[in-house]
Amino acid sequence: MELCLRGKSWRFGDDIDTGQMAIGQYTRQGVEVYSAHCLENLRPEFPKQVSKGDIVVAGRNFGSGSSRETAVIALKHLGVAAVVAKFFSRLFFRNAINLGLPVIECPDVESIGDGDMLELYPLEGRIVNISQNDTYQGSVLPNHLMKIIQLGGLVPYLEQSQRP
Repeated sequence: MELCLRGKSWRFGDDIDTGQMAIGQYTRQGVEVYSAHCLENLRPEFPKQVSKGDIVVAGRNFGSGSSRETAVIALKHLGVAAVVAKFFSRLFFRNAINLGLPVIECPDVESIGDGDMLELYPLEGRIVNISQNDTYQGSVLPNHLMKIIQLGGLVPYLEQSQRP
């Protein structure tokens, strides 16, 4: 069965660092607090209005900065289903996979508008823009990385692989 994620796009630009997703002054106060401030410096409405299943769409170098796992945790806590970007910071990319958040690199992100309804097919790297009646081809993750994502992250993946 094909994995399909459907949600509204939230557009962001280039060089969105992890400090914008998990603002340092809030991270010691727990996930409820720091996720309530996720990306608020760029879009104050985001943490209040993002809905479960929505998709973050960004430009180049998404997730740059420190290797804060809390950045991915904040997005997941808010219900973000996936992130599509032109290019990800390698640390963010790996943290997303390790925590079970689908990530797709796509050269055509500029074509996706803010608020467009999208369908993502991570197993194929295909992005269908329902609002614009268009389709884009993004990166396809290797099967072993998709298995990690499908099981909810690296810990559940390792737990399953240790079972007799």
